[in-house]
Amino acid sequence: MAVLKELKDFMMRGNVVDLAVGVIVGGAFGKIVSSLVSDIIMPPIGVLLGGVDFSDLKFVIKGAVGDTAAVSINYGTFIQTVIDFVIISTAIFFAIKGMNALHSKKQAEPAAPPAPSKEEVLLTEIRDLLKEQNTKQ
Repeated sequence: MAVLKELKDFMMRGNVVDLAVGVIVGGAFGKIVSSLVSDIIMPPIGVLLGGVDFSDLKFVIKGAVGDTAAVSINYGTFIQTVIDFVIISTAIFFAIKGMNALHSKKQAEPAAPPAPSKEEVLLTEIRDLLKEQNTKQ
């Protein structure tokens, strides 16, 4: 029973729960970003590139024989994955940059400190005069 209590304490620890929430939200956000890239960003880019799909490019090492599949290096899939990564990274960069810009606009700039009162100015002058007299002696 001590192990079950220890497991419960571990699972209910704040940082574990925060991590679980982060993973769940991150997974959902990943789906949003994937949809953004595949459904919104990639179609215009595909038109600009002339409908090129790199994922079909490969170097065949050994051709298919009977039921045995061909052995190949699928460098096109790698190129497509790199392009997707660059597009996703760029989209996330601009999304975060936009959120940061909105966030910084919401924060009011701190007000300048108020000017010293007449009493403070007078006391500062007296202090400076006393320092000046002490250095002359």
